[in-house]
Amino acid sequence: MYCNAPSAASRIRPSFQPTTEDSMPATSSLPLSAHELQEAMRNARPIDAARLDRVLRVEPGHGVVEVQANTTWRSLAERLRPGNAQAASLRTTMPTVAESLARNAAGPDGRPTVMHVEGLMLVTPDGELRRVSRRAHRELFALSVGGQGLFGALYSVTLKLDSLARAISEAAPSVSGTGTAPGMRLLLPPERAAAFIADARSRFTEWRIAMQDPTLRHVMQEDETFLRWARREYAEISLRVPEPGTIGGSVRTAQLRRSLIDAAIAHGGGFPIACTPEATRAQTEACYPQLRAFLAQKRLFDP
Repeated sequence: MYCNAPSAASRIRPSFQPTTEDSMPATSSLPLSAHELQEAMRNARPIDAARLDRVLRVEPGHGVVEVQANTTWRSLAERLRPGNAQAASLRTTMPTVAESLARNAAGPDGRPTVMHVEGLMLVTPDGELRRVSRRAHRELFALSVGGQGLFGALYSVTLKLDSLARAISEAAPSVSGTGTAPGMRLLLPPERAAAFIADARSRFTEWRIAMQDPTLRHVMQEDETFLRWARREYAEISLRVPEPGTIGGSVRTAQLRRSLIDAAIAHGGGFPIACTPEATRAQTEACYPQLRAFLAQKRLFDP
């Protein structure tokens, strides 16, 4: 289940745009150095993300692995557990480490990305290279993980080996429907999931749009990031909303999507901010009351 819809944040990120896992070219070019990334940021030059796909170090004694930002989870699994079929077959929400960190996406075990991160290195908008530790630099760490890429260009991420191993061993299958239309993800208290689905069915019927079976999975709470979406344990529900080929049909589905967000909020839930571009300002402020403070922090770091 991938979440590739554009968000407002994506339009003001640095010009580091990771490719998707399937389209990422096999390249023999040299890896991008931290110094090159600094120079690119200072001079507002675009970055070849394909050159940020290396595993930099594996330190079993310290329990960490450091990877460049555009490393895919699949290639990391092959490096850490070569020949392991379970690791190779895991499906992640986002294909690369950078994309997962920017959205604080939940992994196959339902844990948000922040739980796997020990630290990171990023280049700030003024070209400064900063090593950010979850313990020593808690404020910038909390802003950067799940910060939609707004606090600099990510160079590398240091991940916890034991946490990654647990993500593989505790991976939980989704309860999936059979539809193929693009989905929107909503977050519901587990005890309200069934009631929400019933409510959603009535809203699909009201708009005369067929509702396919939803996909559900369990996601866990975290309290370390600033723009957090997982404020409690949730049932993440993906509803496939058809994309019509007419302007009138598109208007109807947009209205249905906003109606579904209203329903999620009414049932005590919300939505992931990174991949719900149809949310209104009022809906966004209801689910993310900290957004204004987050943007104020952005202006402090990058006036």
